[in-house]
Amino acid sequence: MKTTVDLPDDLLIRAKKRAAETRTPLRALIARGLQRELSAEGGKIRTRDAPVRIRWVTEPGGLPPGLDVADREALHAWKDARR
Repeated sequence: MKTTVDLPDDLLIRAKKRAAETRTPLRALIARGLQRELSAEGGKIRTRDAPVRIRWVTEPGGLPPGLDVADREALHAWKDARR
């Protein structure tokens, strides 16, 4: 069956490269990906009834003085300064 799908350019480029590298038609690569996604092992879809459990990892000491995690630019600047 033929269909039209809009994909992000970078994703399509990566898919075409992989298809060329493996000498696989693009349609076969896409079909395998859909099969994997929809299979019983890989295609489990979460419902609203199944909340996501988050395991929080904390360290003693808290945040460094003056660091505001709500300020994304300041957070990145602090992280880059530590490299």
